[in-house]
Amino acid sequence: MNRRRFTFAAGAALLAPGRAHPDAPDPALVALRASGCALLMRHAATEPGIGDPPGYRLDTCSSQRNLSPAGREQARRAGAWLKQKEFVFDAVFSSRWCRCVDTAALMFPGQPVEVLEALNSFFEDGSARERQTAALRSWLGTLDGSRRVALVTHQVNVLALTGDNLAMGGAVVVQPDRRGGVRSVGRIDLGG
Repeated sequence: MNRRRFTFAAGAALLAPGRAHPDAPDPALVALRASGCALLMRHAATEPGIGDPPGYRLDTCSSQRNLSPAGREQARRAGAWLKQKEFVFDAVFSSRWCRCVDTAALMFPGQPVEVLEALNSFFEDGSARERQTAALRSWLGTLDGSRRVALVTHQVNVLALTGDNLAMGGAVVVQPDRRGGVRSVGRIDLGG
């Protein structure tokens, strides 16, 4: 590798997206600390599969694809990481699916988890994509500037709202943009 290529490659490696300098604070963490935003998270790791088994029921967790033991531990670690970083959430909301409710409950033990219909999966009903995304965007637009909320949902919901294709257990910080939209501030690694 010639010197010019090496210099460019080294400089590119040091400047992570969203950061002006490698020692600069992470913009997503700064926004989350300031409040007026939401931690939007895809549920933790599940048992293998895509979607839910045929005939699943939302009122029967045993009929759904649920968190794996590794996913349960992943959710606990994420909650411990947030607590260690002293992030406090005014409210926790979840999709109705058990894997999301369980992720939220394991991350925030003792804190009530409220079901927010706009976070429900539309994986099997693509026609609901626009309606639900608009409802979630509208709900986020009502966030008081002093509140910090955690939202646990599904990959399809996060992708439709932000364009971020998160792995299970992945999270992104979002803020209302004051024009009726939502701005993605950046991803957060919740402690691996």
